[in-house]
Amino acid sequence: MEIIEWLTNWYKSNCDGDWEHQYGVKIDTLDNPGWSFEADLIDTAHEGKKIFIESLNDDNDWYKVSSDGEKFTGAGDSGKLYFLINLFKKFIEED
Repeated sequence: MEIIEWLTNWYKSNCDGDWEHQYGVKIDTLDNPGWSFEADLIDTAHEGKKIFIESLNDDNDWYKVSSDGEKFTGAGDSGKLYFLINLFKKFIEED
């Protein structure tokens, strides 16, 4: 639950009356099965920050995260939701 509280606080810290009308966070499922995670970085302190990490061990153990500087995206197998959100947290907290 700690990671959900962190994500909630990150979202709230970016809500300024405008940002939340155009941007936000999305968590969804994939049909292979798996999870997807997206967080908008535009008009946040982390706009412009980039990353790319990919690990494809097999159909049951994989993930990919990237940021083009405007949006952080992550996808992973059905056991990776917590892991993906933690990678986002690490991405935000690292300089």
